[in-house]
Parts: sequence; structure tokens; C-alpha cells
Amino acid sequence: MTDVAVVGSGPNGLAAAATMARAGLEVRVFESAAAPGGGLRTAELMEPGHFHDLCSAVHPMALASPFFRRFELSRRVPFAVPDVSFGSALDGGRAALAYRSLDRTAAELGRDGSAYRRLMAPLVSRAEDVAELTLNQLLRVPRDPAAAAVFVLRTLEQGSRLWNARFREDLAPALLSGAAAHAVAPLPSLTAAGAGLLLGALAHAGGWPVPRGGSAAIARALTADIEAHGGVIETGRRIGSLAELPPARATLLDVAPPGLLELGDGSFPAGYRRALESFRFGNAACKVDFILSGPVPWAADGLADAGTVHVGGTRAETAEAEGQVAGGRHPERPYVLVSQPSRFDAGRAPSGRHILWTYCHVPAGSTVDMSAAVTAQLERFAPGFRDLVVEFRVTTATGLAAYDENYVGGDFSGGRLDLRGMLRRPVLSRVPWRTPLPGVYLCSSSTPPGPGVSGMPGFHAAKYALRDMFGMGVPDLGYHAG
Repeated sequence: MTDVAVVGSGPNGLAAAATMARAGLEVRVFESAAAPGGGLRTAELMEPGHFHDLCSAVHPMALASPFFRRFELSRRVPFAVPDVSFGSALDGGRAALAYRSLDRTAAELGRDGSAYRRLMAPLVSRAEDVAELTLNQLLRVPRDPAAAAVFVLRTLEQGSRLWNARFREDLAPALLSGAAAHAVAPLPSLTAAGAGLLLGALAHAGGWPVPRGGSAAIARALTADIEAHGGVIETGRRIGSLAELPPARATLLDVAPPGLLELGDGSFPAGYRRALESFRFGNAACKVDFILSGPVPWAADGLADAGTVHVGGTRAETAEAEGQVAGGRHPERPYVLVSQPSRFDAGRAPSGRHILWTYCHVPAGSTVDMSAAVTAQLERFAPGFRDLVVEFRVTTATGLAAYDENYVGGDFSGGRLDLRGMLRRPVLSRVPWRTPLPGVYLCSSSTPPGPGVSGMPGFHAAKYALRDMFGMGVPDLGYHAG
């Protein structure tokens, strides 16, 4: 018998495995793909020497997640942290820029600068407590009630039709909406507002880091630590049933609810099984990766210095595009999320070349190639972009689902991000990482706190497994050179 079996080696499975291995337990990880990482993979998709992130690219949680802070990820992975965390492109050669400096950001937002500062300053000053609040189960007493109150009141404002009440121009609202739209949810909505405010606070508190060498560098750091503490990672091993696993005292599953049902093979109680069967997934993305012969020729000053660019225009335009997706339609002018990693990591492309990572939101299960619409949006805000395209590759929503079984219908968030989807993830429980089967825990992004490369679903599951099955607390996870 082994101590711990982990199924799936995405960021959450790896976080769970690292935590258990650090506790001195015997850990075996089973991964169906040829390499670990899940959403943390980097590859030469089109041409040699051009390294593209297959899923996640920019990592706001890398410096803020309680798990990564304990793991001291910043000492293990070299990060570039752009001075401009993100920007929102508008017509007329204009842009709203979110600098790491909140004061500089406010100074460039015109008449709304002071209003933006008043909105964000209390969140930025409490960024660590806001992260602790939002990267956990919502059904609990917050560690810092004052931080929780500030965050909730601002979420209620920005998640309702009051969202424009404090603003008079379009720069600040566009900046906020660009971050909120990461949630793949209608705008305004509470979940989108909460996600946007958290991401905005992290942008000003520490920045949005880009891992040098690509997102796979994070997976390598986690796997190296697991193996250094005796863990074993077996790739090319798809597990179709819990019965296929070696006997283990604790089993942690980095899978979506349909995968959990498959693994359980009829062993879950009827009520839990019904909850998993009724779990709702959200909408999806169409990803377009580019190789360019030069940097993106943004019309607006400052966007070239942004690690992430939100391409959607005004707040109203972004809301319209996201509303169309929520209604099952493909926007003609989609909101496009853009990362330009080779601008900050020269090793990602040969001299004179650049890579560009983009996606837009689409209805779940979409087979539509959105490359023309994405290119048109980029050309709109960066005239001459088309002339720089050397090659591109499209991954539709169904392609994302084929890449990772957890991306059901192309939903890379692990489940719909509305209030019900955040509270019942996947069930309404104070400890939703526990399943009814003794010693079996769910640790995917279908558990709190949900999507994003934070490692927190895996860390939470591991914390309870250590307590329940081994009578242990959380071990030291810090970096120890040599």
C-alpha cells in the first residue's frame, strides 16, 4: 500500500502531491498525458524556437496565492513582472493602463483617476487578506472581516448597474471591465466583479508575473520538488476507475465532476452522484496563437509595455460581446485576451520574431474558428498587425476539451462562474474537497476557489487529507537550495 495516490498533474494535482510529499508521505501521481502540467505546458507549436503556452500564460496568483507563497515559487522560477500589468485598448489610439503603481495608474485616468484610486486603494493595501478571502471556501468566517467587508461592498457595486456611478469617462471603466471579463460571465455580475477586483488589486500590489521559459517552468518546479521528496510521477497512465489505482490511504483527484463520476464507477451515494450529474459548466474559449515578424504595432502608447492587453474597446462593447457569448452566440467583435510574453522573455522566440497568445470567449462546445474575428480586433487597435503574421494556429473550444478532459465543452474554468457555481463547487459543503468515499478527495478547479493557477484547490484538499487520514498538519513547503 502507498500513502497517497494523485490522479492528474495539473497545477492543483501537483500542488496536492507536493504538499503530501513534503509531509514525508509516499506519493504516486498518475497522468494520462505524456508530460505533467495540465494547463502548465509550453511547446513549439508551429516552428522550432518559438515557445507557446498551451493554456495559461500570465500568472497573477504566482506571487499572491497562499500556496505559492508557502512554496516560495518566486525563488524557484524566474519571473518577468512588467511595469504595466495590463491594459485595455480603446479606439482613437487610446488605452487605459494598469501600472503596478496605483498612483501612476490613477494619474493617467483623467477625471476618473481619483475615483479609481478610492475604489482600489483599500483592496490594494489589503491585497494579501483579499487573496486569502477569495482563494478559499466562501462559506466560512473570513480571517480579516474588514478586508471582507471592503471587498464585498465593492463587488456589489461593480457587479450591479451601479458600476458606472462613480465614473464620468471611459478609461477607468474599460480597465475594470477588461479584468472582470476573465470570468467568462455576463457583465455586470457579482462573480465577474469579484474576479476583476481581485485581479486589479494584485496588478497594483505585486504585478502580473510572466514566467521566463513559459508556464511549464512552474510545472517543472512543482515536479522537481515532488521527486526530490520521494514522489513518483507516472505519465501515459490514464486511470479509468479508482479500482485501477494501487491501494492508498488517501486519494486526491484532479478531475472534473464527470471524471469523478467515471472514477467512482457507481460507488458514490445517490445524492452526491446527482449533485455531480447536475454540476453546470460554463462557456469556453477559442485560442489563437501567432508567430509575428515584429512586435504588435499598438496604436496606443504604453500597450507595448503591458504583459496582458484586453482588446474589446469600451466597457459597453466588452459587456455586449460577453452578453452575446452568454446568449449562445459568437461575437463579431469579441473581447480578446492577449499576452505578449516574448516582449519580456526574449528566449521565447528567435531574434526579430515574437509570439502572441490570444483567446476570445465562445459558447460551450463551439467548433467555430474565431481567428478572423480575433485578427480583425487586433488590426482595429494595432493597424498593420495582419502584415506581421508569419503563422497562426487555432484551437477551438472542442479542441481545448480534447486537450484536457477537465475542460468540459472547452470550459477551462472547471465550472460555471455564477453565485451558485461558486457556492456549490461541486456541492454545497463547508469542506467540498471531501467526497463521501473515505480517504478520497477532489482537488480540481471544480472545487473552491475555482479557476486560475493558484494551486489552492489542491492545497486545500491536501490539508484536509493530511488532517483526516494521517493526523498531520501542513508541512514546511519552503524552498531549500541544495
